[in-house]
Amino acid sequence: MARHTYLDFVPRQRFQPALALSPDAGTVAYSGNAGGHFGLWTMPAAGGPAQRVAELPGRAVRQIAWTPDGKDLVFTADLEGDEQYRIYRAAADGAEPVEIGGGPDCQRILAAAPFDATGRYLAYAANDRDPAVQDLLVRDLDEGTERRISPPDGVVFEPTGISPDGRWLLAAGSTSNTDVAAYLVDLTDPASEARCVTARHGQGIFAPRGWAPDSGGFYLLTNVWSEFTAAAFQPLDRDGLEVVARYDWDVELLEAAGDTLAWAVNEAGRSVLHLRRDGVTVIHPGVPPGVITALALAPDGGGAVLLIDAATRPTELAAVDLAGGFRYLTDARPPALRVIDPVEPESITYPASGGREVHALLYRPGGPGPHPVVLSIHGGPEGQERPGYLRSGLYQHLLNQGIAVFAPNIAGSTGYGIAHQKLIYRDWGGIDLDDLDHAVRHLRTRPGLDAGRIAAMGGSYGGFAALSCVARLPYPWAACVSICGPTNLVTLAKGAPPTWKTLVRTVLGDPDTDAEFLLRRSPVTHAGAITAPLFVLQGARDPRVPRSESDQLVSRLRERGVQVRYDVFPDEGHGFTNRDNELKAYGEIARFLTDHLRACGA
Repeated sequence: MARHTYLDFVPRQRFQPALALSPDAGTVAYSGNAGGHFGLWTMPAAGGPAQRVAELPGRAVRQIAWTPDGKDLVFTADLEGDEQYRIYRAAADGAEPVEIGGGPDCQRILAAAPFDATGRYLAYAANDRDPAVQDLLVRDLDEGTERRISPPDGVVFEPTGISPDGRWLLAAGSTSNTDVAAYLVDLTDPASEARCVTARHGQGIFAPRGWAPDSGGFYLLTNVWSEFTAAAFQPLDRDGLEVVARYDWDVELLEAAGDTLAWAVNEAGRSVLHLRRDGVTVIHPGVPPGVITALALAPDGGGAVLLIDAATRPTELAAVDLAGGFRYLTDARPPALRVIDPVEPESITYPASGGREVHALLYRPGGPGPHPVVLSIHGGPEGQERPGYLRSGLYQHLLNQGIAVFAPNIAGSTGYGIAHQKLIYRDWGGIDLDDLDHAVRHLRTRPGLDAGRIAAMGGSYGGFAALSCVARLPYPWAACVSICGPTNLVTLAKGAPPTWKTLVRTVLGDPDTDAEFLLRRSPVTHAGAITAPLFVLQGARDPRVPRSESDQLVSRLRERGVQVRYDVFPDEGHGFTNRDNELKAYGEIARFLTDHLRACGA
C-alpha cells in the first residue's frame, strides 16, 4: 500500500453539528470551516454552490436558526473556544451581522426552535445574571425588552422552543446527563414561573425535543420504560406519556414538522434513520452506514437535511426525501480517499470484570502485521466511540502507516443503557481504568497485533484516561497523547464552569468532601510512575479543562527528566476551532505516534 502524509487524509472542510432549513425548505444553513474558522454558510437544499454569510474573526458559529420570514439568520458564536457565546443576526444575503442584546461575556444558548410564529420573540438561555445560574430569557425584538425565568436551585435550563400558538415556552432542566426534566412557562401570564411537567414520572431522562403542530403537546426522549431512550409524546391535557418509538438501542435526534416525525436509532454506534408520516413508520433505505450528527426536517415534513459522518468518508451535508432518496450536498473527501480504500472498523466485544462485555471498534491496517496499536479513548466520559472519520483523518492516516486503532466504549460510555453510563459516576479512574486494563489484555490475544507496541491517546476525559493508563497500568507503553486532558480531579472540579457545579458533584465528586479520594485517582498523583514518552496539547483559553491541569503534570514530569512535549495553543479552548491549529496539532500527533511506535519495535 502506498504511504501518504497526514495532510493527504485531512477533509476539505469540517462542520459543526448545526443545521437549519429555511421556511420554504429551499436553503440550508450550516457552520463550516472552509474559510479557516467555523463560519455561517448557506447552500441550495437541492445542491449547488455554497455562500459564506458570516465569518467573524476568531469566532466559531455554534447554533443556527432562520427567522420565520426566511430573510435573516440568527446564530451563536464564541471567541477562540472560550464558550462565551454571543447571539448575532445576519441577513441571508450576507450583510454584516449585528449582535442581539449585548451585555457581559456569558454562555448564551439558543432554543432549538427559538422564534415564535411571528418572529417577534426569541428564546434563549444565559448565565449573565449569575455565572452559576442559567436562566431562560424571551426577548422582544421589537421593543428590545426581555422576560427572565430563573431555574430551581441546582437545575440548568436549556430552552427547546415556543409553542406554535405562542403560549408556552418549553425547556429542559437538568442536573446531570441522566437527570433531565421538561419544564413549561406560560408566556401569556407575566407572573408564570417554570413548571416541571414530567416530575410525576419520576427521575430520569425526559428531554424535550419539539412541539406538535397544534400546540397540544410535545415530543421528548425518555428512559422511563427501559435502559434506553425512547421517543415519546406528552399531551398537555392529560398525564400519561405516549410511546412513539422504542428499541433496545437509544433513540436520538427526534425532530417533528407538520405530520412527519424523524429520528435516528443508535445501533452499536451506527445511525439508522426512521421516518413516520400518516402513522406509518419506515426505515429510510437510502442513508449509507454512518453516524448522523445533525438533522433538520423541512417545515412541511417533506424532506430533511442531515450531517452524516462515516469511518470511510468525512462528515458531509446531505439531503433525503420521503421516497428513500439520498444525495450528498458537499464533497469533503481528501486526496488519499480518492486513490486508496479506507478501512472500516470491526465491531467487537471483550470481557471485563463482573461478567460485563465491553463494545469496541478495531481498525486493522492491511498486511499481515504484527501491527502496533493506538488505544484511543473517547471524551465525555459520557460519550461514545462511533464509526466516524475521527480527528480529521488521523485514524485513517495511522492505518495507512501500518498502525492499528482500538477504540473501546468503557464504563461511562453512552449508547449501551443507562446502567453502563452511570457506572463511572463518582468513580473516575476506577471501573473505567479496569475496563482499559482488560482492553490491553484482550489486545494481547488478538492475532496480527503487537501488544508490545501500544500507545494511549485521548482528548478531554479521554486524555485523563490515557494518562491514567500510562501512570497506573503496568504495561510497557510506547507513548501517550493527551489533548486537554484533566490531571488533577480536585482542581478540575474546583475550576469547572460555574453552571456545572451540580453536574460535577453528581458525576465526578465534591472537591471539598471527596478531595482525598479524587487525588488518589488523579494522574498527577502517580506522575512518578510515568515513563512513556508523552505529548500534551492544551488550549490556553479552555474553560472546561483549564491550562493549569496540563501545566502541573508537565512540570512534575520535567523535574524528573521524563520526555514530555508540551504544545499550548494560545487562541484555542477545549479542542480546535482554527483550521491551521487543528492541522498542525494532528499532524504532530501523527508524527509523534508513528515515530515512537516504530522506534519501540526496532
